[in-house]
Amino acid sequence: MRIDGLQYANWSEKIFRQMREGGVDAVHVTISYHEMFRETVLNFEAWNRWFERHPDLILKGTTAADIDLARDTGRTAIFFGFQNPSPIEDDIGLVESVHTLGARFMQLTYNNQSLLATGCYEDEDTGITRMGRQVIAEMNRVGLVIDMSHSADRSTIEAAEISERPIAITHANPFDWSPALRNKKDDVIRAVTERGGMFGFSLYPHHLKDKSDCT
Repeated sequence: MRIDGLQYANWSEKIFRQMREGGVDAVHVTISYHEMFRETVLNFEAWNRWFERHPDLILKGTTAADIDLARDTGRTAIFFGFQNPSPIEDDIGLVESVHTLGARFMQLTYNNQSLLATGCYEDEDTGITRMGRQVIAEMNRVGLVIDMSHSADRSTIEAAEISERPIAITHANPFDWSPALRNKKDDVIRAVTERGGMFGFSLYPHHLKDKSDCT
């Protein structure tokens, strides 16, 4: 089984075919980078057209069973995620709305401080905010995976402790291997994985030990 833990691309039929040639069974697609709710809805609309045009190549993934379905039918399951919580704006009620639209992952921060938690580039990590705790509870309720890939250490550990479901770091590397701000220290990785969470690797050059000089 081949799963791409996070991908942001200029999507096209060519890329869908390349994924099939590479045997990619599922991919976590960034459907919102910094977009607000309405802009994110437009992105979902655009993806609905992709699914209509290329049902032989891709399918919309909403549960783990869709990965098996994609593999069995020679397609790639597309799972949607947000790079930060901007699509829910300041409205906890939108958590369920974006889940209904098809989102399955949401990062609580993107490098900087958000309404929910602290990003990895901030000088001071104040942890999960009061709203963040409420959003985590709502994400747990509806089935939206908490992704802490761009979050600071304390915030990530607290998210793992607060969440009643396993959380994820979908794209980062061990800090001891490559000391980039975006990479994760051992205690952070343990806090996530010891509670059943997952840790996915990042191939972004700035997160790699030898940067672009890698094979």
